[in-house]
Amino acid sequence: MPMRRQPRYVVITGSDTGVGKTVLTAWLTRRLRAEGVNAVALKPICSGGRADARALHRANGRTLDLDEVNPWHFPAALAPVLAAQQAGRRIQLNQVMTWMHTVSRAHELVLVEGAGGLLSPLGEGFDTRELVRELNAIPVVVVPNRLGAVNQARLVIEALPDRARSKAQVVFAAVRGAGPAARWNPELLQAHFPKLPHTLLPWVTGGEKLEAEETPRISTALAGLVQTLRE
Repeated sequence: MPMRRQPRYVVITGSDTGVGKTVLTAWLTRRLRAEGVNAVALKPICSGGRADARALHRANGRTLDLDEVNPWHFPAALAPVLAAQQAGRRIQLNQVMTWMHTVSRAHELVLVEGAGGLLSPLGEGFDTRELVRELNAIPVVVVPNRLGAVNQARLVIEALPDRARSKAQVVFAAVRGAGPAARWNPELLQAHFPKLPHTLLPWVTGGEKLEAEETPRISTALAGLVQTLRE
């Protein structure tokens, strides 16, 4: 009997909270599944509500239960480690990894959305960077494409584990009123990381909504990233 291949992991992180990680993760998941890839999206930990997890649950075609997509969730709108502690809970990295491997084993490609930015504390002594390291994942870094984006992207890229940095992908997400900096940000970032691939995600009306549909413009913008994730 042939051995089952280990799933490949992609971790979607960003420069901050509210930068578009969930919308991107949902778009990528739906696109990959539509192309026949056995992909699934997970949101291990969230605080302040489960809207992100519910959006990924729907993007998965409800192939997993909501609690399988998102087992740790807390009502307080705080960093997850604090929200968990307020609820009398402690989240350990080994617990998260055991859950991750159990849920992932039936899938080919697993997209894992972090909470907040790369170094936002998720649990006791770990953050999304540890997830990237433990999963040997491709990191996808979402950054709002406006003045300051290059600094934010560089900080996240430099903070990645060494092995992950060479696989990283940056997504510049368009924002309203970004100004002229948005035009030059990709080129300026490439001057510091010549081999770093980037995706320009255009502004789409309703794009801030978790249920925003992928449009032809979005489909074209994501084509290169989707192909990379499939390889």
